[in-house]
Amino acid sequence: MNGPEIEELLALFPGEPLAVSVVPADALPEPYRNLLVHEHHMTVTVEAHYRGPVDVRVLQSRRENSHYSREILLIHRSTHKVVQSGIVRIDLSLTSPEVREEILAERTPLGRILIDRGVMRRVHPTAYLRIEPGNRTEEWFGQRAVCYGRLAVLVLDERPAIEVLEVVAP
Repeated sequence: MNGPEIEELLALFPGEPLAVSVVPADALPEPYRNLLVHEHHMTVTVEAHYRGPVDVRVLQSRRENSHYSREILLIHRSTHKVVQSGIVRIDLSLTSPEVREEILAERTPLGRILIDRGVMRRVHPTAYLRIEPGNRTEEWFGQRAVCYGRLAVLVLDERPAIEVLEVVAP
């Protein structure tokens, strides 16, 4: 399955360019390999890793026709630490009115919405990434450090509907 292009997702919310290289899954160091190399929602994965629920903070969002995009941070509820950043592009025409309403409310992480609403879905990682330190990663995580992430496509009811860039905190 073809996945999103990182340049396309980053162009949705322009900022300092990221110095990104695609790396094989087995080249990711732990704990990043465990956090990224799977076919599960990152919401569930980071909640398990950090032992607690996360909340979403939408930094920017935009809507073009049936597509809704947002740049987000996932923040650990009790420590208030940023555990993940990301950019998501969703074809809202492929979601139910209830799911669409929750997504547009910008209060709940996307993975939690899809799980709680029982949406049939599959997560297909398409690339793993090494991201060099820079201003954008420092804005996300409050430090300059190498980060790791992934690109993925989420298939809803057998249709590719969501493209994501997910970067876990260093």
